[in-house]
Amino acid sequence: MAPRFAPKEPVQLAPPQDRVFTPEELRKYDGVESDKIYVAVKGVVFDVSHKRDVYGPQKSYSVFAGKDGSRGLGKSSLKLEDAVPFTEGMTESELTVLDDWFSYFSQRYNVMGRVALSTSSNRM
Repeated sequence: MAPRFAPKEPVQLAPPQDRVFTPEELRKYDGVESDKIYVAVKGVVFDVSHKRDVYGPQKSYSVFAGKDGSRGLGKSSLKLEDAVPFTEGMTESELTVLDDWFSYFSQRYNVMGRVALSTSSNRM
């Protein structure tokens, strides 16, 4: 049986990288400042550049480009104010949805590193 959320076609992923991104550094990978587009989920940074039609500027999920939008993914929200890493106050159901998104990304996109949490953003 295939893992939950497995891609229809097998994906060859590169070994995970261990770079640490500050939130400011991650913002540069929004598809505007750079051709690369990175999205972080639960603090893990994924390279979604080959899905520019989904995550690129003005596209359906562009709100998550260049940031950790864990809260928005878990809440199934495309609102800019929800595209933040904070999961505080989310319901069990929303946290399960977030875990599902993490599984989805993990099976499709290369891991580029993780987001460093500052003391002011360490509210997960």
